[in-house]
Amino acid sequence: MKLNGSEIIAECLLEQGVDTVFGYPGGAVLNIYDALYKYSDKITHILSAHEQGAAHAADGYARTTGKCGVVIATSGPGATNLITGIATAYMDSVPVVAITGNVTNDLLARDSFQEVDICGISMPVTKHNFIVKDVKDLANVIRKAFRIAMSGRKGPVLIDIPKDVTGALCEYESVKPEPVCNKLISDKTDFEAAADIIRGSERPMIYMGGGIVSADASAELLELAEKLDCPVASSVMGLGGFPQSHRLYIGTIGMHGGYETGKATDNCDLIITAGARFSDRVAGDREKFGKDAKIIQLDIDKAEINKNVKIDYCLLGDLKDTLSGLTEAVDKTERPQWTAQLSEWGKNGQVTETPKSDDYAHPYHIIEAVRALTKDSDIIVTDVGQHQMWVSQKYRFEQPRTWCTSGGLGTMGYGLGAAVGSAVAHPERRVVLFTGDGSFHMNLNELATVCSYDLNIKIIVLNNTVLGMVRQWQKLFYGRRFSQTDPHRKTDFAKLAEAFGVKGMRIHNDDDAEEILSQAFSDSKPVVIDCRISPDENVLPMIPPGKTVDDLITEME
Repeated sequence: MKLNGSEIIAECLLEQGVDTVFGYPGGAVLNIYDALYKYSDKITHILSAHEQGAAHAADGYARTTGKCGVVIATSGPGATNLITGIATAYMDSVPVVAITGNVTNDLLARDSFQEVDICGISMPVTKHNFIVKDVKDLANVIRKAFRIAMSGRKGPVLIDIPKDVTGALCEYESVKPEPVCNKLISDKTDFEAAADIIRGSERPMIYMGGGIVSADASAELLELAEKLDCPVASSVMGLGGFPQSHRLYIGTIGMHGGYETGKATDNCDLIITAGARFSDRVAGDREKFGKDAKIIQLDIDKAEINKNVKIDYCLLGDLKDTLSGLTEAVDKTERPQWTAQLSEWGKNGQVTETPKSDDYAHPYHIIEAVRALTKDSDIIVTDVGQHQMWVSQKYRFEQPRTWCTSGGLGTMGYGLGAAVGSAVAHPERRVVLFTGDGSFHMNLNELATVCSYDLNIKIIVLNNTVLGMVRQWQKLFYGRRFSQTDPHRKTDFAKLAEAFGVKGMRIHNDDDAEEILSQAFSDSKPVVIDCRISPDENVLPMIPPGKTVDDLITEME
C-alpha cells in the first residue's frame, strides 16, 4: 500500500511493538504529528514541557520496561534539546530511538531557519545515527535503528528526517521484526577455564553492575552466587539486580559504598565482575583495586575488557548466557569463614549520624519512612547529588527495573522526566522521585506534564537550600571555600506545586515525617513534599577520589 513518510513512521513503530512515544511538536515534524493524530488510537503521545524532559521520559520508560523508548522532536533547538537526554541514555546503555525532523532536502546546509546538523552533534553520544534523504529508505532505516538500539550493549540511536521525506509517498509493506539475538562469543572451553580459576579461590566476591538489569539476568546471577556461596556487591547502576535482603548481598561498592565492600575488595582473592565497567567511582585507585585478586570479567562489550582495570580472564556474550554457562561449569561450594568475616566487617566503619534536630529532618529518616510505605515493585527515581547517594545507601531494592538514576553522565534534572516515563509505563505502580532542590530547579517545568496526565508520582525534595554534593567536596578538598554552592534560593516548592496544579506539602523535621508521608501516599494523586534538611548533612562513608578503603572518611571534622 502507498503511504506518506509520516504514516510509514507510525506503521514501523507499530511493527516494533511501540504503543507510547514522548515528544514536543514543531514545524519540521508537523507531518509526523499529523500522522500521530490519525494513529492516536494505537500510539499514545505524551507531551512534555521541554524536549529534554521528553528524552529523559523515554529513558525512564526504557529502563523500567526493558523496551526501547521513543522520543520525537523538531529540527534545530528541538533536536539539540534532546542531546543531554541522549547522552544520559548512552552513558547508561539505555535503548532509545530519537526521531528528529529537519528542514527539507533542498534547504539542508544553507543555514536555514531551525536547521542544525543533529547527526554531527549527536555522533559521540549515540550508538549510530541516520539522516534519511529518500522516503524509499525510511522503513528499513527505522527497523535497523531499533535493532541497533536493542542488540549487544544497548543504547540510543537517532534518525533525522527532512520534512519533505515525511510527506513523500512510497509503497509500504509490513515486516515482522527480527528477534534480537546476541551471539555467545565464549564457548565451553572458556567456561571450564574460568571455573578452574574459581576453584582455586577461597575468598571470591561478585561485583555486579547495570548490565545485569539491562540483560534481565538477575535470576542467573542469583543462581551463580548461591552455588558459589559468594558475596555480591553492586555498583549504583546495578541496584535491584540482586535482592538486598539476601544473606549474600554486602552493599554498594565504590566511593560511597560500605566499609565491608571496600574491605572485601581489598581482601578477596577473586573478583567476578558481571555487567560493570570499573568506573572511577568504583575503582578510585585503578592500580590498587582488588590488589590481591584475580579478576574474571563477564560483559557483552569487548571494548570494556581491560579498559579501566587489567583483568585475568573474560567471558564475552549476553550475561544471561555467560552466567548460565559459568554456573553450569562451577562446583557448589560453602565458605562459612569468608562470609563470617564479611559480616564482621559489616559491623565496622559505621557512619556517625547527626543528632536529631527540631529544625530539620534527617535524609535517612525520610528515605526509611518512604521505604516503609512502598512495595518492592514500586519504582524509585532520583536526580543526581547527595540525595541520590543517600537513596542508594538506605533504600532497600529487591527487584530489577525498580531503580532509575543517571549513573554515568550524572545528569542533574534527569529525575522528573524519568519519573514521568516510568509512571506512564506502569500506571498500576507508584513512582517515587527523590530529588534535591538544586536538581529539581533544573527541570521542574515537567510538573506541568505530571499534572496534565495526573501521574501517580510522589516527589520528595530533600531541600537543603545548597548544592550539597559540590559543597561537600568544597568542605573536604577546597578549604571550605563555598564558591556558588550556597544560593539559598527562596523557592517555596509546596506553593510552586500548587501553581502547577499538584498538591504541595512540607516536612519540617523528623516528627512530621510519618504523618505527612502517610497522607501523601494515601492516594494515587501526584504530590510534591518539600523536606527541609540541614545544609551540613554529608554523604558518608566516602573514599576520596583516587584513593582506597584505607582512606575511608566516616565523619567530618
